[in-house]
Amino acid sequence: MNAVNRIATSIFDVLLTPFELLGSEWALILVSGIIGILALICFKFISWQKGIKAAKDKIKGNMIAIRIYQDDLGIVGKSVGNVLLRNFQYIGLNFGPIVPLCIPFALVLAQFVVRYGFDPLPVVETEEEVAGLLPGQGTLIDVTMREGAESQVLGLELRLPPWIRAISPLARSEGEGLASIEVVAVGAGQGEIEVLIDGKPVGTKEIVAGTEPTRVMQPERVSSFWSSWLWPAEDTFAAESPVAHVKFEYPDSELGFLPGGVGGVILVFLVASLLFGVLVLKPLNIQI
Repeated sequence: MNAVNRIATSIFDVLLTPFELLGSEWALILVSGIIGILALICFKFISWQKGIKAAKDKIKGNMIAIRIYQDDLGIVGKSVGNVLLRNFQYIGLNFGPIVPLCIPFALVLAQFVVRYGFDPLPVVETEEEVAGLLPGQGTLIDVTMREGAESQVLGLELRLPPWIRAISPLARSEGEGLASIEVVAVGAGQGEIEVLIDGKPVGTKEIVAGTEPTRVMQPERVSSFWSSWLWPAEDTFAAESPVAHVKFEYPDSELGFLPGGVGGVILVFLVASLLFGVLVLKPLNIQI
């Protein structure tokens, strides 16, 4: 899966570059629309278009029969039954081709989330501001160990970039295999949190602070195959690493006139891809 994510990231680096000259908002809208159109074209070629059209026509015919013969309970009852059966057929003919399209859609949506869903950690610029922070006002970094390796959390250490400062001690829970520390950014930068067990490096997690978003960033690095579908910007932890995941929270992104954050990115992607798709249904003669 790491190789697939690297390829997808490289493709989107190239694809989005010219559109981002218009701004992140327009890049998200236009590329989402293009993806929606491409998905419909793929749907046309992998679906039984004649069957879908026939099912729709038969549904319409039975609906007309219900309207014309509304006083004849026999015809109405038979037509209602036919409408229900044809609806099941219609749903089945659409659902089958949509299932394989969910795979590229998931890859695309994950790319949009790690590119447009987050802003870097804010920078606390003065010592007075750092000293005035209350518990919970910083950024909490959680490190979770793999199942069966929980006890190794006792030897865990975190090596932070110089512009990330710890404002709490590293707390460890052997029973949960969890370690947590609260930090704050005292300068802008892009670097890695290094995870060590008994002084030996076992993994890293990228962290970004400042005002300008980078090309890709995500708040979590994971170890499982399925989780890697959600977080494609960093490879999964190596199989021999005792670390299951490292996570913290980035602020939600601000996308101008669009809703920001992960929810906003997902909403814009779905709406834009659907609207662009609707516009090309008739010109491309696609039955759906």
